[in-house]
Amino acid sequence: MTILTSTSPAWASLASHRSWLLRQADDLFAFFEKASINPLGGFHDLDSQGRPLAPGAVPGARPGRALHVTTRMVHCFAIAHLLGRPGADALIDHGMEFLWNGHRDSVHGGYFWGVGYDAPTDDTKQAYGHAFVLLAASSAKLAGHPDADRLLTDVSTILDERFWEEEHGAVAEEFTRDWRSFDQYRGQNSNMHLTEALMAAFEATGDSQYLRRAERIADLIVRRHAAANDWRLPEHFRTDWSLDRDYSGSPMFRPYGTTPGHWLEWARLLLQLWEMGGRKVDWMPGAASSLFRQAVADGWDAKTGGFYYTLEWDGSPRIRERYWWPCCEGIGAAAFLNATDGDPFYEEWYRRIWNFSATRLIDREHGGWHPQLGEDMQPTVNPFFGKPDLYHALQACLIPLVPTTGSIAGGLAQGRIALG
Repeated sequence: MTILTSTSPAWASLASHRSWLLRQADDLFAFFEKASINPLGGFHDLDSQGRPLAPGAVPGARPGRALHVTTRMVHCFAIAHLLGRPGADALIDHGMEFLWNGHRDSVHGGYFWGVGYDAPTDDTKQAYGHAFVLLAASSAKLAGHPDADRLLTDVSTILDERFWEEEHGAVAEEFTRDWRSFDQYRGQNSNMHLTEALMAAFEATGDSQYLRRAERIADLIVRRHAAANDWRLPEHFRTDWSLDRDYSGSPMFRPYGTTPGHWLEWARLLLQLWEMGGRKVDWMPGAASSLFRQAVADGWDAKTGGFYYTLEWDGSPRIRERYWWPCCEGIGAAAFLNATDGDPFYEEWYRRIWNFSATRLIDREHGGWHPQLGEDMQPTVNPFFGKPDLYHALQACLIPLVPTTGSIAGGLAQGRIALG
């Protein structure tokens, strides 16, 4: 797609573009708030038209509610509340109640990954899910929810006592229901999202321990491992945090090879962490730039646009389908880099990724975003079905509207969003 040369200011500085971003966020809220609430607790997964996904629509899946969906809905509608959206409080209340009384294991502690209608569908305790519990609790606290402190204290204790490995400066991946470790896997994905959640918890509480732990995770995964791999961020590790190049797991959460969307995600998180830490960790801005530049060099399809989902170790495409969330993360990273660096390269990429997203990913007919596209740029399914949660797309719309010194919820809580 041709990017027209322009002498106009950066898009994110234009009141008209900022209004467009808010309209996109409003459309996403409207799509997800209509039919997401499950009267039996938690939230429905939605089909392509925004209706509750029918049983059997996902082959082999058991009916239930996933922890990352419940928590992300709480996080997103806490943002909606901070934006002054009427009705958001009901969705926050609904999600917070189900986190405490549905997902939480009242016997052994921690939070089930999947909850059915009579028992857990997946009773493992996963770091990825607990990271999002911390994010949901932190955002709910910034939104003033009365149960936020209870949830924040509980999940922080679980993360500290069960997951955190001080010798490595990161968290273990998963446990059985009664906290037995059943494999040797360590993953960057869960630790990356925990970094996001730890920064949110720092904003919500002022407790610097959250920030120090986020910095230690970033140091391990980015400064040590990504830098040693030419900024092609590794995903999978063994117990001692040695790289496992041969690992292949869940195609959604742990695919083989490298995932350029995560390089983009880390680029933004590093800049936010650098700002929140008083700009003291001097390697972070350079690392953020290196991750972004490598991601667009390796991961972007120059012919048709969009980011490949996964790459081989040499940077060539492996899974060629274009998923929505790497574009969302690319938008956020480009916005942060443009705001802190100012190199026109980042403005060009901000526009390029938004142009692709607006023409290919935003579903103008039914609402929401198409989660994945095939080589012909038409929507496909598997591993994603219907319209997944709004977390990534919503943040793409709102990250350019708030300062780089914190999260969306943090910026809104301090009244730092502006149209002009």
